[in-house]
Amino acid sequence: MARWQRVAVIGAGVAGLTAARELLLHGHSVVIFERGDRLGIPSRNIVHGSLYRSLRTNLPRQIMGFLDYPFPGPERSYGDPRTFPSHEEVLAFIEHFARDSGLGDSVRLGAQVLRVAQPGPEGIGWLSIERWRGKQIHSHNYRIAETFKDQIVVIIGKGTSGIDISLEISTVAKEVHISSRSEDNVIKLDSRSNIWLRPTIKCISEDGSVIFRDGTPLTADVILYCTGYEYQFPFLEAGKLISVNDNCVGPLYKHVFHPLWAPWLSFVGITSKAIPFLLIELQSKWVASVLSGGAKLPGKEEMMASVEETYSFMGKSGVPKRHAHALYPYQVYRLGPLDDWRDQMYLSAVEGILSHDDAYRDSWDDDFWREKIESASQRARSVYI
Repeated sequence: MARWQRVAVIGAGVAGLTAARELLLHGHSVVIFERGDRLGIPSRNIVHGSLYRSLRTNLPRQIMGFLDYPFPGPERSYGDPRTFPSHEEVLAFIEHFARDSGLGDSVRLGAQVLRVAQPGPEGIGWLSIERWRGKQIHSHNYRIAETFKDQIVVIIGKGTSGIDISLEISTVAKEVHISSRSEDNVIKLDSRSNIWLRPTIKCISEDGSVIFRDGTPLTADVILYCTGYEYQFPFLEAGKLISVNDNCVGPLYKHVFHPLWAPWLSFVGITSKAIPFLLIELQSKWVASVLSGGAKLPGKEEMMASVEETYSFMGKSGVPKRHAHALYPYQVYRLGPLDDWRDQMYLSAVEGILSHDDAYRDSWDDDFWREKIESASQRARSVYI
C-alpha cells in the first residue's frame, strides 16, 4: 500500500479535527469538509447544534484532553477554571487545538457533503402524537430551563441528557416525569421533590394525557425527547457501503473499519460511554497508521467474523442493538496500568451521573485526584529512568 493517501474528513468537530491531525502527522493529504461556519461546535441560525446555555461537561477536565495535548488545568483555563467546565471552555480548547495543530488550511467551511440516498422513514409511531395538543421538543433544541416554568414535563429517555436536563428544569417546572425503558414502576427521586421515574409510554391521547406502560395516566404540558441521536450518513450510498439498524452502524470492525471497504472507509467517534477525546485520539492514530502502511488490519473474513462474534455476544447477553457502540458497561477497555487513574476517574464521574444529583460536579474531590494523578506520574517516570 502507498504510504501517502488523499483523505476526505467529513466534519470539523472533535473527531474530525483529531483524525485530520493524525493523518497530517503521518504525511497524508487531508481536506476537512465542514458545513458550518466555524470549527468544533455549530453556530447557525437553524438549530443544528445541541448546546444549551448552562451545559457543562459531565467528565472532569483532567480526562477531557488528548495524550499529547491535555486540557488545561484551572490555573491555565480559558475563562472557566471549574473541574467540570462549561461548553464555552471546551470550544476554546478545541479551537486552540486546531490552531496549534496547524489545521486551518485543511478546513473547508460552509462545505456540505451532498447526500446521495433517500432518508429513511421518520416518526416514533405513537397514535395521535401529531394531534397531541401539548408542546413537543427534542433535547437537541433545549436551551434554558425557564421555558418550562410551572409546567408538567414528561422527559423520554434516561441517558446523560435526560438526567442533566431533568435536574435543571426541576428547579422551575411543576413536575418532571422521566420515562425510561429500564423502569417498570413509578419511583420518586429522593434527591428532588418533583421528579419521578416512570415506565415507557404506551400511548398519547389528544386530550393531553400520557398513558404509561403500567396503565397510569398523566396530563402533561410538554414532552421533551432526550432519546439521543440517530446515526445518519446520507452522503454514503444507502445499502451499499454501510447500514444503520437501531443506531447500530455496521458492520464495523472495532467500531472503526468496515471489513469490506477497509481501510478506505473508516469512522472515528462512533463509540459512546467512554473517555471521548482520548478514545477519538487513539482511533485516529490507528486509522492514520493503517493508511500509512504501519499498522496492519486482519483480513476481511477475520474482521467480519469479529463483528459477528460481537453481535452474537450482545444477543446472548441481552444487550440491545442500539447500545452496540456503548463501551460502558458492556465492553471492557483499558489504557494500561500506568493510566488506571483515567479509568477510575471516568467510573467515578459515571457514578455521579447516575446518582441523579448534579451536585457531584461541585463536590468533586480535587485534592484526592490530584494526588492520584501525581502518584501515577511518578510511577511512569520511574519506568523510563
